[in-house]
Amino acid sequence: MEKKKEFINPIDKDKITENPHSLEYGHHSGSALIKPEDQGKIKSRGLNAMEHQTDMQLNQIYEQMKLLADQAKKLNDRKSISEFIYQAEIRFEPFINHTYHLYKKPQGTFLLSLIGPRQWGKSGADLEFMASVKLLADHTWDILEQNPDFNL
Repeated sequence: MEKKKEFINPIDKDKITENPHSLEYGHHSGSALIKPEDQGKIKSRGLNAMEHQTDMQLNQIYEQMKLLADQAKKLNDRKSISEFIYQAEIRFEPFINHTYHLYKKPQGTFLLSLIGPRQWGKSGADLEFMASVKLLADHTWDILEQNPDFNL
């Protein structure tokens, strides 16, 4: 009988495996294409996406801050005009959700009136119109129309 020769694989043992599914590259011609990624391109895309998202979120926060600042200014204006009105001469009881008009008299005092600036005729010529206001439920006054020269 002939003695069978022992098979010696000519390929280096470091280059073969018994578990080809664990290789990080394709091991035959039908394997999926695996090609190295360009790290610079990946980082650039990630950086662009991050910048876009953070800019969008910062813009949303800025818009919210602007809205809050506008609300705070409007509330402060209501407080200031309310102080003027409660120091003014009022000859009637104002009702909530009704419109009234604030005037400055020649003596420098203020007057709250039911009569609008275009309703006076000749009798209101000595009064300077300051603002049209509406009494709110919390007893502050909302400015509906304001004389541009009147600073709170």
